[in-house]
Amino acid sequence: MLIRNKLILRFTLLVLAIQLSFSAFVYYFHAASREQRFTNRLTGKAALSGRMLIKRGSLSKGFFGAFRRRDLLTLVGEQVSIYGPGGRLLYLSSDTISQAQNMLYLSRITPEKPVHFATGRRETVGLLYEHEGRAYRIFTSGIDEFGWAQLEKLRLILLVGNVGALVLIILAGWYFADESLKPISRVVRQVEKITASSLSQRVDEGNQRDEIAQLAITFNQMLAGLEQAFESQKSFLAHASHQLRTPLANLLGTLETSLDYDATLADTRQSLRSGIEEVRHLVELTNGLLALAKADSGLLPTEPVRLDECVAQALDYARAKCPDRDLRLEFGPLPTTDADVFMVPGNAQLLTTAIFNLLDNACKYSQASVTVSLGYADAQTLEVRVTDTGIGIAPHEIRRVFEPLYRAANGTAQPGYGLGLALTQKIVQLHGGQITLVSVLNQGSTVGVWLPAVAE
Repeated sequence: MLIRNKLILRFTLLVLAIQLSFSAFVYYFHAASREQRFTNRLTGKAALSGRMLIKRGSLSKGFFGAFRRRDLLTLVGEQVSIYGPGGRLLYLSSDTISQAQNMLYLSRITPEKPVHFATGRRETVGLLYEHEGRAYRIFTSGIDEFGWAQLEKLRLILLVGNVGALVLIILAGWYFADESLKPISRVVRQVEKITASSLSQRVDEGNQRDEIAQLAITFNQMLAGLEQAFESQKSFLAHASHQLRTPLANLLGTLETSLDYDATLADTRQSLRSGIEEVRHLVELTNGLLALAKADSGLLPTEPVRLDECVAQALDYARAKCPDRDLRLEFGPLPTTDADVFMVPGNAQLLTTAIFNLLDNACKYSQASVTVSLGYADAQTLEVRVTDTGIGIAPHEIRRVFEPLYRAANGTAQPGYGLGLALTQKIVQLHGGQITLVSVLNQGSTVGVWLPAVAE
């Protein structure tokens, strides 16, 4: 069911329920008021009958009947029955009055509690009347034709009014739903115009305060993220194509040259060495791209890992690759608790790879010593800093060095593919951490990594 139809249906049902509840209240209140008014009239008529007949001692049916016909005929179908002490019937206003119901309620009448009952539309009130120490029970009944006519008229008015109101409610619900959904329809029309080739377009954010505006703002933020992702993907593909094309072209050129010109075994072996070196470059680049894709996938089995062991392992890898470089390890502030220190939730292999990439970059672009600092930024956060005094990075390039396959202009002379920092950033983010880079051109760089510690 369309949202428009749901809104119309729910609005109609809600307002109709309120209207019917109000109509039922009005009808019930009017019916109760009619019953109370007529009961009071019957009670007054019974008391008047007692004063007129019992006090005067005129319980003669003929006398009272003639008297009533002349002066007291005030109720439609009025009937009066009087019982004396001992439950003896003393007076009837008509010989056709049935006493079956009166006899049922005769014993229930007390001075404090009159009785009231109805048979169809005929209503009866019975009360106790005391005179000269004797108790008389008087039943007066009648039909409230005017009251019932008014009640039926009210019922008809409410029925017709509710049917007419239902039509108006449906029309109001349609108008309400149409007006409420217009902003959403506008957003849908704008979104339909946005394609993969026009991600720079944005949805109108309206007043930027209501829920529809918040939806548009959220959608624009998503579009901005998609646009950035598409641009990163295009940049990644362009750089990857270039990086893969170069060693492949070199390999192809080496093999063609060897096939056409190598006449001796020594020349062939030299060509094979060059080809193998290019293949090694391809393998390294492919492994880097696969590692980056694995980090992007978000599939990370986590377990408590000792970060100091990951740092030590990365240092061993870096010393093996750059034996002439001075690598120093320093420890920062440590917690005072007795729990295991340097424990983080994550994957030891990925964390070791991330730290090794930072050390490899520092060794590659700095001839002086490289310092690794490990400590606690606070009780819940571990901090790793890698500092070198190498060539540094220009300010306008610092943001871009985390893009896959991007290399700073002053670092292209060194071997590499621009994947290390991008992979490290992905790994750190995958572990719920943060990474920052502070660099000054020709003075060196400091990379800081913050990771959440294992909760005690």
